Amino acid sequence: MNPDRRTQAERSASTRAAVIRAGRELFGQFGYGAVSTIAVAEAAGVSRGALYHQFSEKRDLFEAVFEDLERSLVQVIATAVAEARAEDPIASLIVGCLAWLQASTATEVRRIALLDAPAVLGWSRWREIELCHTIGLVENALAGAMAAGRIRKQPVRPLALVVVGALDEAAQYLANSEDAGEVVAVRAVIEQLISGLAVD
Repeated sequence: MNPDRRTQAERSASTRAAVIRAGRELFGQFGYGAVSTIAVAEAAGVSRGALYHQFSEKRDLFEAVFEDLERSLVQVIATAVAEARAEDPIASLIVGCLAWLQASTATEVRRIALLDAPAVLGWSRWREIELCHTIGLVENALAGAMAAGRIRKQPVRPLALVVVGALDEAAQYLANSEDAGEVVAVRAVIEQLISGLAVD
């Protein structure tokens, strides 16, 4: 399509996507505090005015970047679970948790989702977004395992928060470790944690 013939909505969506991509790359590499909106606009190939037309302030851009990252994580986890084709809900849950753990050790994810998001957005907003995405995915998996009789029926949200909290801590631990053996050990701990939820 000739760029000049695109609709205003298409141009706006294209600009927004470019800014989010650039913001995600820069925030993931350098952190929120070290990245200016000028740098993001330049990386996206747009003017500052175009950036501010999409996002009124840097915090709004960061929130959009965080949501984009969370959607990507959900896709990574869902793909891993689908490819595993495990029949047992517990096995599927383990696959999903290990996929999330692996993805969370990436510098971009650790910096944006685990370090900057709680500080920039505030704990409540950070958690609200996580509830819509990754925590929601864990809740669905736990609810499915309960419905199948593989986990004792109990309130889903508290259990999901405990599981995700363990994954967050495990990801932080691995991100600061250079010992490959630690990865194996932590993965084993996560498998034991999830397996321990199962009922015979």
